[in-house]
Parts: sequence; C-alpha cells; structure tokens
Amino acid sequence: MRNFNLYFVLIILFFGSCKDKKVEFEKPISIIDKVSEQYEYLYENAIPFVDTDKPMPRTIINGKLHTVSLYDWTSGFHPGSMWNLYRLTNNEEWKNRAIYYTKLLDTIQYWEGTHDLGFMIGDSYGNALKYENNADYEKVMVQAAKSLSSRFKPNAGIIQSWESNDRWQCPVIIDNMMNLEMLFEATKISGDSTFYQIAVIHADTTMAKHFRKDYSSYHVLDYDTKTGEVLKRNTAQGYKDESAWARGQAWGLYGFIVMYRETKNLKYLNQAKHIAGFIMNHPNLPEDKVPYWDYNAPVTAQTPRDASAAVITASALYELSTYVEDDLNSAYINEANTIVETLSKEPYLAEVGTNEGFLLKHSTGHLPNDSEIDVPINYADYYFLEALIRQREMVK
Repeated sequence: MRNFNLYFVLIILFFGSCKDKKVEFEKPISIIDKVSEQYEYLYENAIPFVDTDKPMPRTIINGKLHTVSLYDWTSGFHPGSMWNLYRLTNNEEWKNRAIYYTKLLDTIQYWEGTHDLGFMIGDSYGNALKYENNADYEKVMVQAAKSLSSRFKPNAGIIQSWESNDRWQCPVIIDNMMNLEMLFEATKISGDSTFYQIAVIHADTTMAKHFRKDYSSYHVLDYDTKTGEVLKRNTAQGYKDESAWARGQAWGLYGFIVMYRETKNLKYLNQAKHIAGFIMNHPNLPEDKVPYWDYNAPVTAQTPRDASAAVITASALYELSTYVEDDLNSAYINEANTIVETLSKEPYLAEVGTNEGFLLKHSTGHLPNDSEIDVPINYADYYFLEALIRQREMVK
C-alpha cells in the first residue's frame, strides 16, 4: 500500500510540473517526407546546371554532383523521379518541376541512335501522361516509338542495342526489355499495332535465346542480322560471360512482367516467375536482399553491392505479386518489403542533406569499366520511389 501511495504521489507531481508546460514527443519522420526533403536538396543542387548542356543529375564523382546531357541514357530518370514524387506527395511543386525537366527531353523523340528511348522518353513523357491528358505528350511518345522501331532487325527478330563495333556485329543487351513498355503505350495512343508486334517479337527472341536453363540471363548477345544466328554470348558489365550480372537479372524480370501485363500471355508470366525464383533463391544473395554487383562474383568484404538491382527487383515483384496465386503472392510481397525496408535505412538510405541529394547509396554501374562503383545513381532513386508507390497502393 505504501508503494502504491508513493507511485500515486509521483504521478501527481509529474503532471503538476507539466501543467504549464507543453509536453512534446518527437514524431517519426515518414519515409515519404524524407525522400521529398532529400530530393528538394538535389533539386537545389542541380539548379546551376539547368542552362548548361548537362542538366540532368546522374551520380557523384569525386564527391561532387555529376550531371549528364539529354542524350545520356539515364536522362529520363530525373524527371521520372519528380513525377513519382508528385504521386507520393500530391505536391503540385513536384509536378511543375517534372513538367519542366520532361520538356527538356523534347528533341530526344527523334533520336534513332539509341535503344534506350524507353528509359529516356517513357520515364519522362510516359509518366507525364499518367497525370495529364496532353496530345503533345502523346505525339512525343509515338515519335519516340517510331525512332526506336527503326532499330528493329526483322530477320533476327530483335531491336539492336548498341551500334556495330569491333567486338559485335549487332549487340542486344537484356536491358532492352525495359524499352518495350513505351512501344505498347504508343500502340494504345496511335492504334498502330506495329509497335506492339515489334515488342512481342523482341521479347520472344530474348526469351528463347538470352536465357540459360536456370533462367539467368546473359548480358550481351551478338546477332547476325541476316540469318538471326546468335554469334556470341558475352557480358559487358558483368563478372564474366557465363555469370549473372545482378542488374541484368532485374531488368529481365521487370521486362517480362511488363510483357505479361500488356499481352496477358501466360508464357511471359511463367518466364517472370522463373526469373524471380532464380533471384530470390540464389545462394549468393545476402540476407538483406541487396545483391552483390554480380551473383557469381567472388565475395569478399570489399565486393560492391548493387542497390539499384535490389530496388528494380522489389518494384517488379510488387507488380508480379498481383498476377499470381496466394502462396507466391505472399512470397513476392515479403521479398519486396524486405528489400524496401533494407533500403529505407542506413547504410543504404542517405541522411537528408548528404549524398548530394540522391536517396540511395551503394549502387554499382559498370564495375569492369571502373565506373560508378559504390555510388548513388539516378535510376536507383527512380525505382525506389516507384517501389514506394507500389507498396503504398497495395496496402490501400
């Protein structure tokens, strides 16, 4: 009884002492607030480059923000991230900024010198069309699809990636699966099924020739454009020709999920499920689900991770989960949630006001070329924001 009376007195004294004071408790900052505040910092950092020939933030080099030209393959990710932030925050300021940076890419629609128009135009103008019914944006998408289609080699059944060079006659990379979504959108806009057909033919050829029996993917295939024969199976950014470059596996997964979404052909869904199984069950996948830069690279304390590969996979798995039965649905969602949770804190998520404004640390761009190793990269941020959108909308 004595202890109870003492406790009662202490409670009275506590609230009495707080009578004239406001007791404040720290409110946790949501991940949405964090990414928005961090990108505000990136936006301010990038302002001095807007009127230059390199207006688009890409990464950090020598501790400083590195920006690239409109003709860099990553140029669409910065406006795309702003569109994603608009979706996450409903803040009109992000929409206005996204429109400005999107329109910078206007002339890219006519460029036939790259296969990456899906990244450049699809992630900028394609995202813009989700929020604005704009005939001019639609025209850009259709023209970009025409430009991309100019690289289609009908005898080989593929869209050529890089230009012919001393090593390859007609190189096609697994990344190219990511540019097909824009072709489907162009068919919806224009009614021209040519774009749809090219996407399907390219995907079918890739599925037949780019994958090994374990559903891992080669990075680069070299084709004879007259006969369709595969001349070589190589890598450019992976550990070796027969290894599984981590981001390449993520590109393939994402690309075949898009193929199923747009065609409803079960062969693409099955392909995506097989690729997901390869990634999720790989013995070299770390417990936190952020892969090393290549699944077959020798692992030491210094082996770089690739946050971009992880988050592309997470975003893809959220969508894939909506197309499968209950057990796989839960498995895919849990895997994606683990990745997002890992990337939403140290050592991957940057503190606000650091990392030159980029969200994620520890991505790997092109290790064999000694380029962009263990740095932030704009496409990692883009897919992180997309994954947050998909995660939130699945909860609703």
